[in-house]
Amino acid sequence: MARAQLAGERRGHTLEPTALVHEVYLRLSRERRVAWKSRAHFFGSCARMMRRILVDHARRRRADKRSGATTLRVPQLSERLAASVADAVDLIALDRALQCLETLSPRQCRIVEMKFFAGLSIEETAEVLGIASRTVKLDWTKARAWLHHELTRRVS
Repeated sequence: MARAQLAGERRGHTLEPTALVHEVYLRLSRERRVAWKSRAHFFGSCARMMRRILVDHARRRRADKRSGATTLRVPQLSERLAASVADAVDLIALDRALQCLETLSPRQCRIVEMKFFAGLSIEETAEVLGIASRTVKLDWTKARAWLHHELTRRVS
């Protein structure tokens, strides 16, 4: 998951996949009261943690350099969000959009985190959320369309 999130990132990026995994492990190890229900539940939690870490890292980089270098190149992003979105997404803009989506549909936001950040399948996401795979597919389609609109609207 970490390698996929950092794939295509600019050379010399300060956050390597191993460091991202270690940071996720450290944060998860501090949460002592978690009862993992399944492998998919664990990966869903990891997805949320990776989102937080990557966005925090992007914010620190933006503050340090004031360069706006908060894009993360993600292979096949067009499959993940929408066909016409470029292959790089501003993590801070994505986080803002996900925060808005969470107020409109918390379940769709969770689905995006699990699919985009953790790369979980439709079936694994359905297992984590305790809903039908068909519901995940429908919500995933709606969430991608909504995010595509939000992210391209902000760029225009």
